[in-house]
Amino acid sequence: MNPADEILDIVDENDDVVGQAPRGEATARGLRHRCVFIEARDPEGRIFVHRRTSAKAVFPSYYDMFVGGVVGAGETYGDAALREAGEELGVPGLPRPEPLFKFLYEDGEHRWWSYVHQVRCALPVRPQVEEVAWHAFLSDGELEHRLGDRLWVPDGLEAYHRLRAFRAGRAGRAAGPAA
Repeated sequence: MNPADEILDIVDENDDVVGQAPRGEATARGLRHRCVFIEARDPEGRIFVHRRTSAKAVFPSYYDMFVGGVVGAGETYGDAALREAGEELGVPGLPRPEPLFKFLYEDGEHRWWSYVHQVRCALPVRPQVEEVAWHAFLSDGELEHRLGDRLWVPDGLEAYHRLRAFRAGRAGRAAGPAA
């Protein structure tokens, strides 16, 4: 099937389904739909980073620190996360990604509810050639260092900054009040 023909749920500002449309139409008209972002780390804790192929309809040839994609009509965020991570990483028997938080991404042209997940994956990965032009596993420090010198997908960059804030807040809560 042509990805542009995939049917998506169209959602409102509260993430409630208000209709359906083909993916190509949803993208062209800026209709709000659902996406998943999965931070994939290897057994050493390094993050899977890749450059999208030039054939991608949205943000072609940009770098990304998440795998993921759209949630199909009637599909749950969790099912989409497992499907997308498995497809893009090419790792059989991938554990179900852990859901972390959801946010509304809007940049004027694109609008989607985004659910961020995390997963550990066994090596080797065999990325989907239609999706991934280049990939590597980078430490957190290596990724931070490269944020300023590459063209990153804007939604993934926003998800990355939100994920860092989410983890910092969770770490602060775990430490408890100062004595």
